Amino acid sequence: MGALAAGTALSSVTSGDALAITRAAPKSATLRLPSSASGVVPMRLHVPESMLRDLRQRLEMTRWPAEELVDDWSQGAPLWRVRRLVEYWQRHYDWRRVETLLNSFGQYRTEIDGVSIHLLHARSPHPNAMPIMLTHGWPGSVLEFRKVIRRLTHPTQYGGSARDAFHVVVPSLPGFGFSDQPDELGWGRVRTARAWSEIMPRLGYDHYLSQGGDWGAAVNVQLGVLRPQGLLGIHVNFPQIVPPDLDMAHLTPEEKVAMEQLGAQQRNEIGYQLEMMTRPQTVSYSLADSPVGQAAWIYEKFGVWTDSGRNPESILTMDEMLDDITLYWLTNSAESAARFYWENSDITMNAVKIDIPMGVTLFPKEFYTPPRAWAEKAYSRLVYWNKASKGGHFAAFEQPAIFAEEVRRFGRLFR
Repeated sequence: MGALAAGTALSSVTSGDALAITRAAPKSATLRLPSSASGVVPMRLHVPESMLRDLRQRLEMTRWPAEELVDDWSQGAPLWRVRRLVEYWQRHYDWRRVETLLNSFGQYRTEIDGVSIHLLHARSPHPNAMPIMLTHGWPGSVLEFRKVIRRLTHPTQYGGSARDAFHVVVPSLPGFGFSDQPDELGWGRVRTARAWSEIMPRLGYDHYLSQGGDWGAAVNVQLGVLRPQGLLGIHVNFPQIVPPDLDMAHLTPEEKVAMEQLGAQQRNEIGYQLEMMTRPQTVSYSLADSPVGQAAWIYEKFGVWTDSGRNPESILTMDEMLDDITLYWLTNSAESAARFYWENSDITMNAVKIDIPMGVTLFPKEFYTPPRAWAEKAYSRLVYWNKASKGGHFAAFEQPAIFAEEVRRFGRLFR
């Protein structure tokens, strides 16, 4: 949401016999993932070296554009920054680290409503851990939560209490990462929420919490409307709660600030959103063909949406940013991720009424910081509200310790 591959096969080694699902891609590039029609199927990731070699060769052949005519980010990601990132990607980056990391969490796929959904499932060693589902957005992935998963499953290793432990489930949105790219229309936030309502019961959990930011928050709003059995409460870090009947002529000081923030976002930051909401196919030809194009498309968002003073390397390492970028590249998912915007082109920041327990954490460099009164109007059972000291749109990625503590505080209300 934000604001609102050539090569050979990518294969997964699974336990048991797995049927091959071939994802449509240019020429001979195929993505082979385990069939999940039979339930929840383990997945172990290993990318053939030929795909990584192809990536490096494409990077070597990059034709660069002219340099921007400003000394800031107002024309987009600065050339010198993107060149530095790409040089590191070509010469020093190691994708194998990511495979080891993802495999260590436990990866699975399960078919829901005709689409196989990829998920991480990390169980806590603590017997009374609370199950929780975390949902990412764009241009993020399950890797957004890489630094909070263990903090939540093993809290005692991070100065916390065993009473704060969680079993953590992190699904990839349909069309993102190692989830299937839907081959029919209709996979927006509402249908995704219906699919999400089946994930935790399928994993054996009869009660759970859910959390999300960006598109993850939008999906969680719809999950709250559905109120599936077992869902105890929802926490979001990107609340979409503008009152639809807001009187623009009589705003409070807090409301005025929030609306000015949203206005600035609409004026300066939604070019990417309009393109993906209206022409996802067209923009994806360049993203699917050029790794540098894909990198710049995502890197710009790390630059302007993090609490970094537009110096994203001060918050995220180049490896961390490239891990997310490379995941999009290797899965050839630029178009299907962009199409999620097209499927949700009716979305607004207007509040949707929810009647289950809700929690909100505001991070100071999020797109806007709405007043609590708006949340109280939208959420009849607002049980948690807090303002974090630092952090931006990618809260879990940027500030894992703060994010994990916010989730723990919310979770204590249900233990």
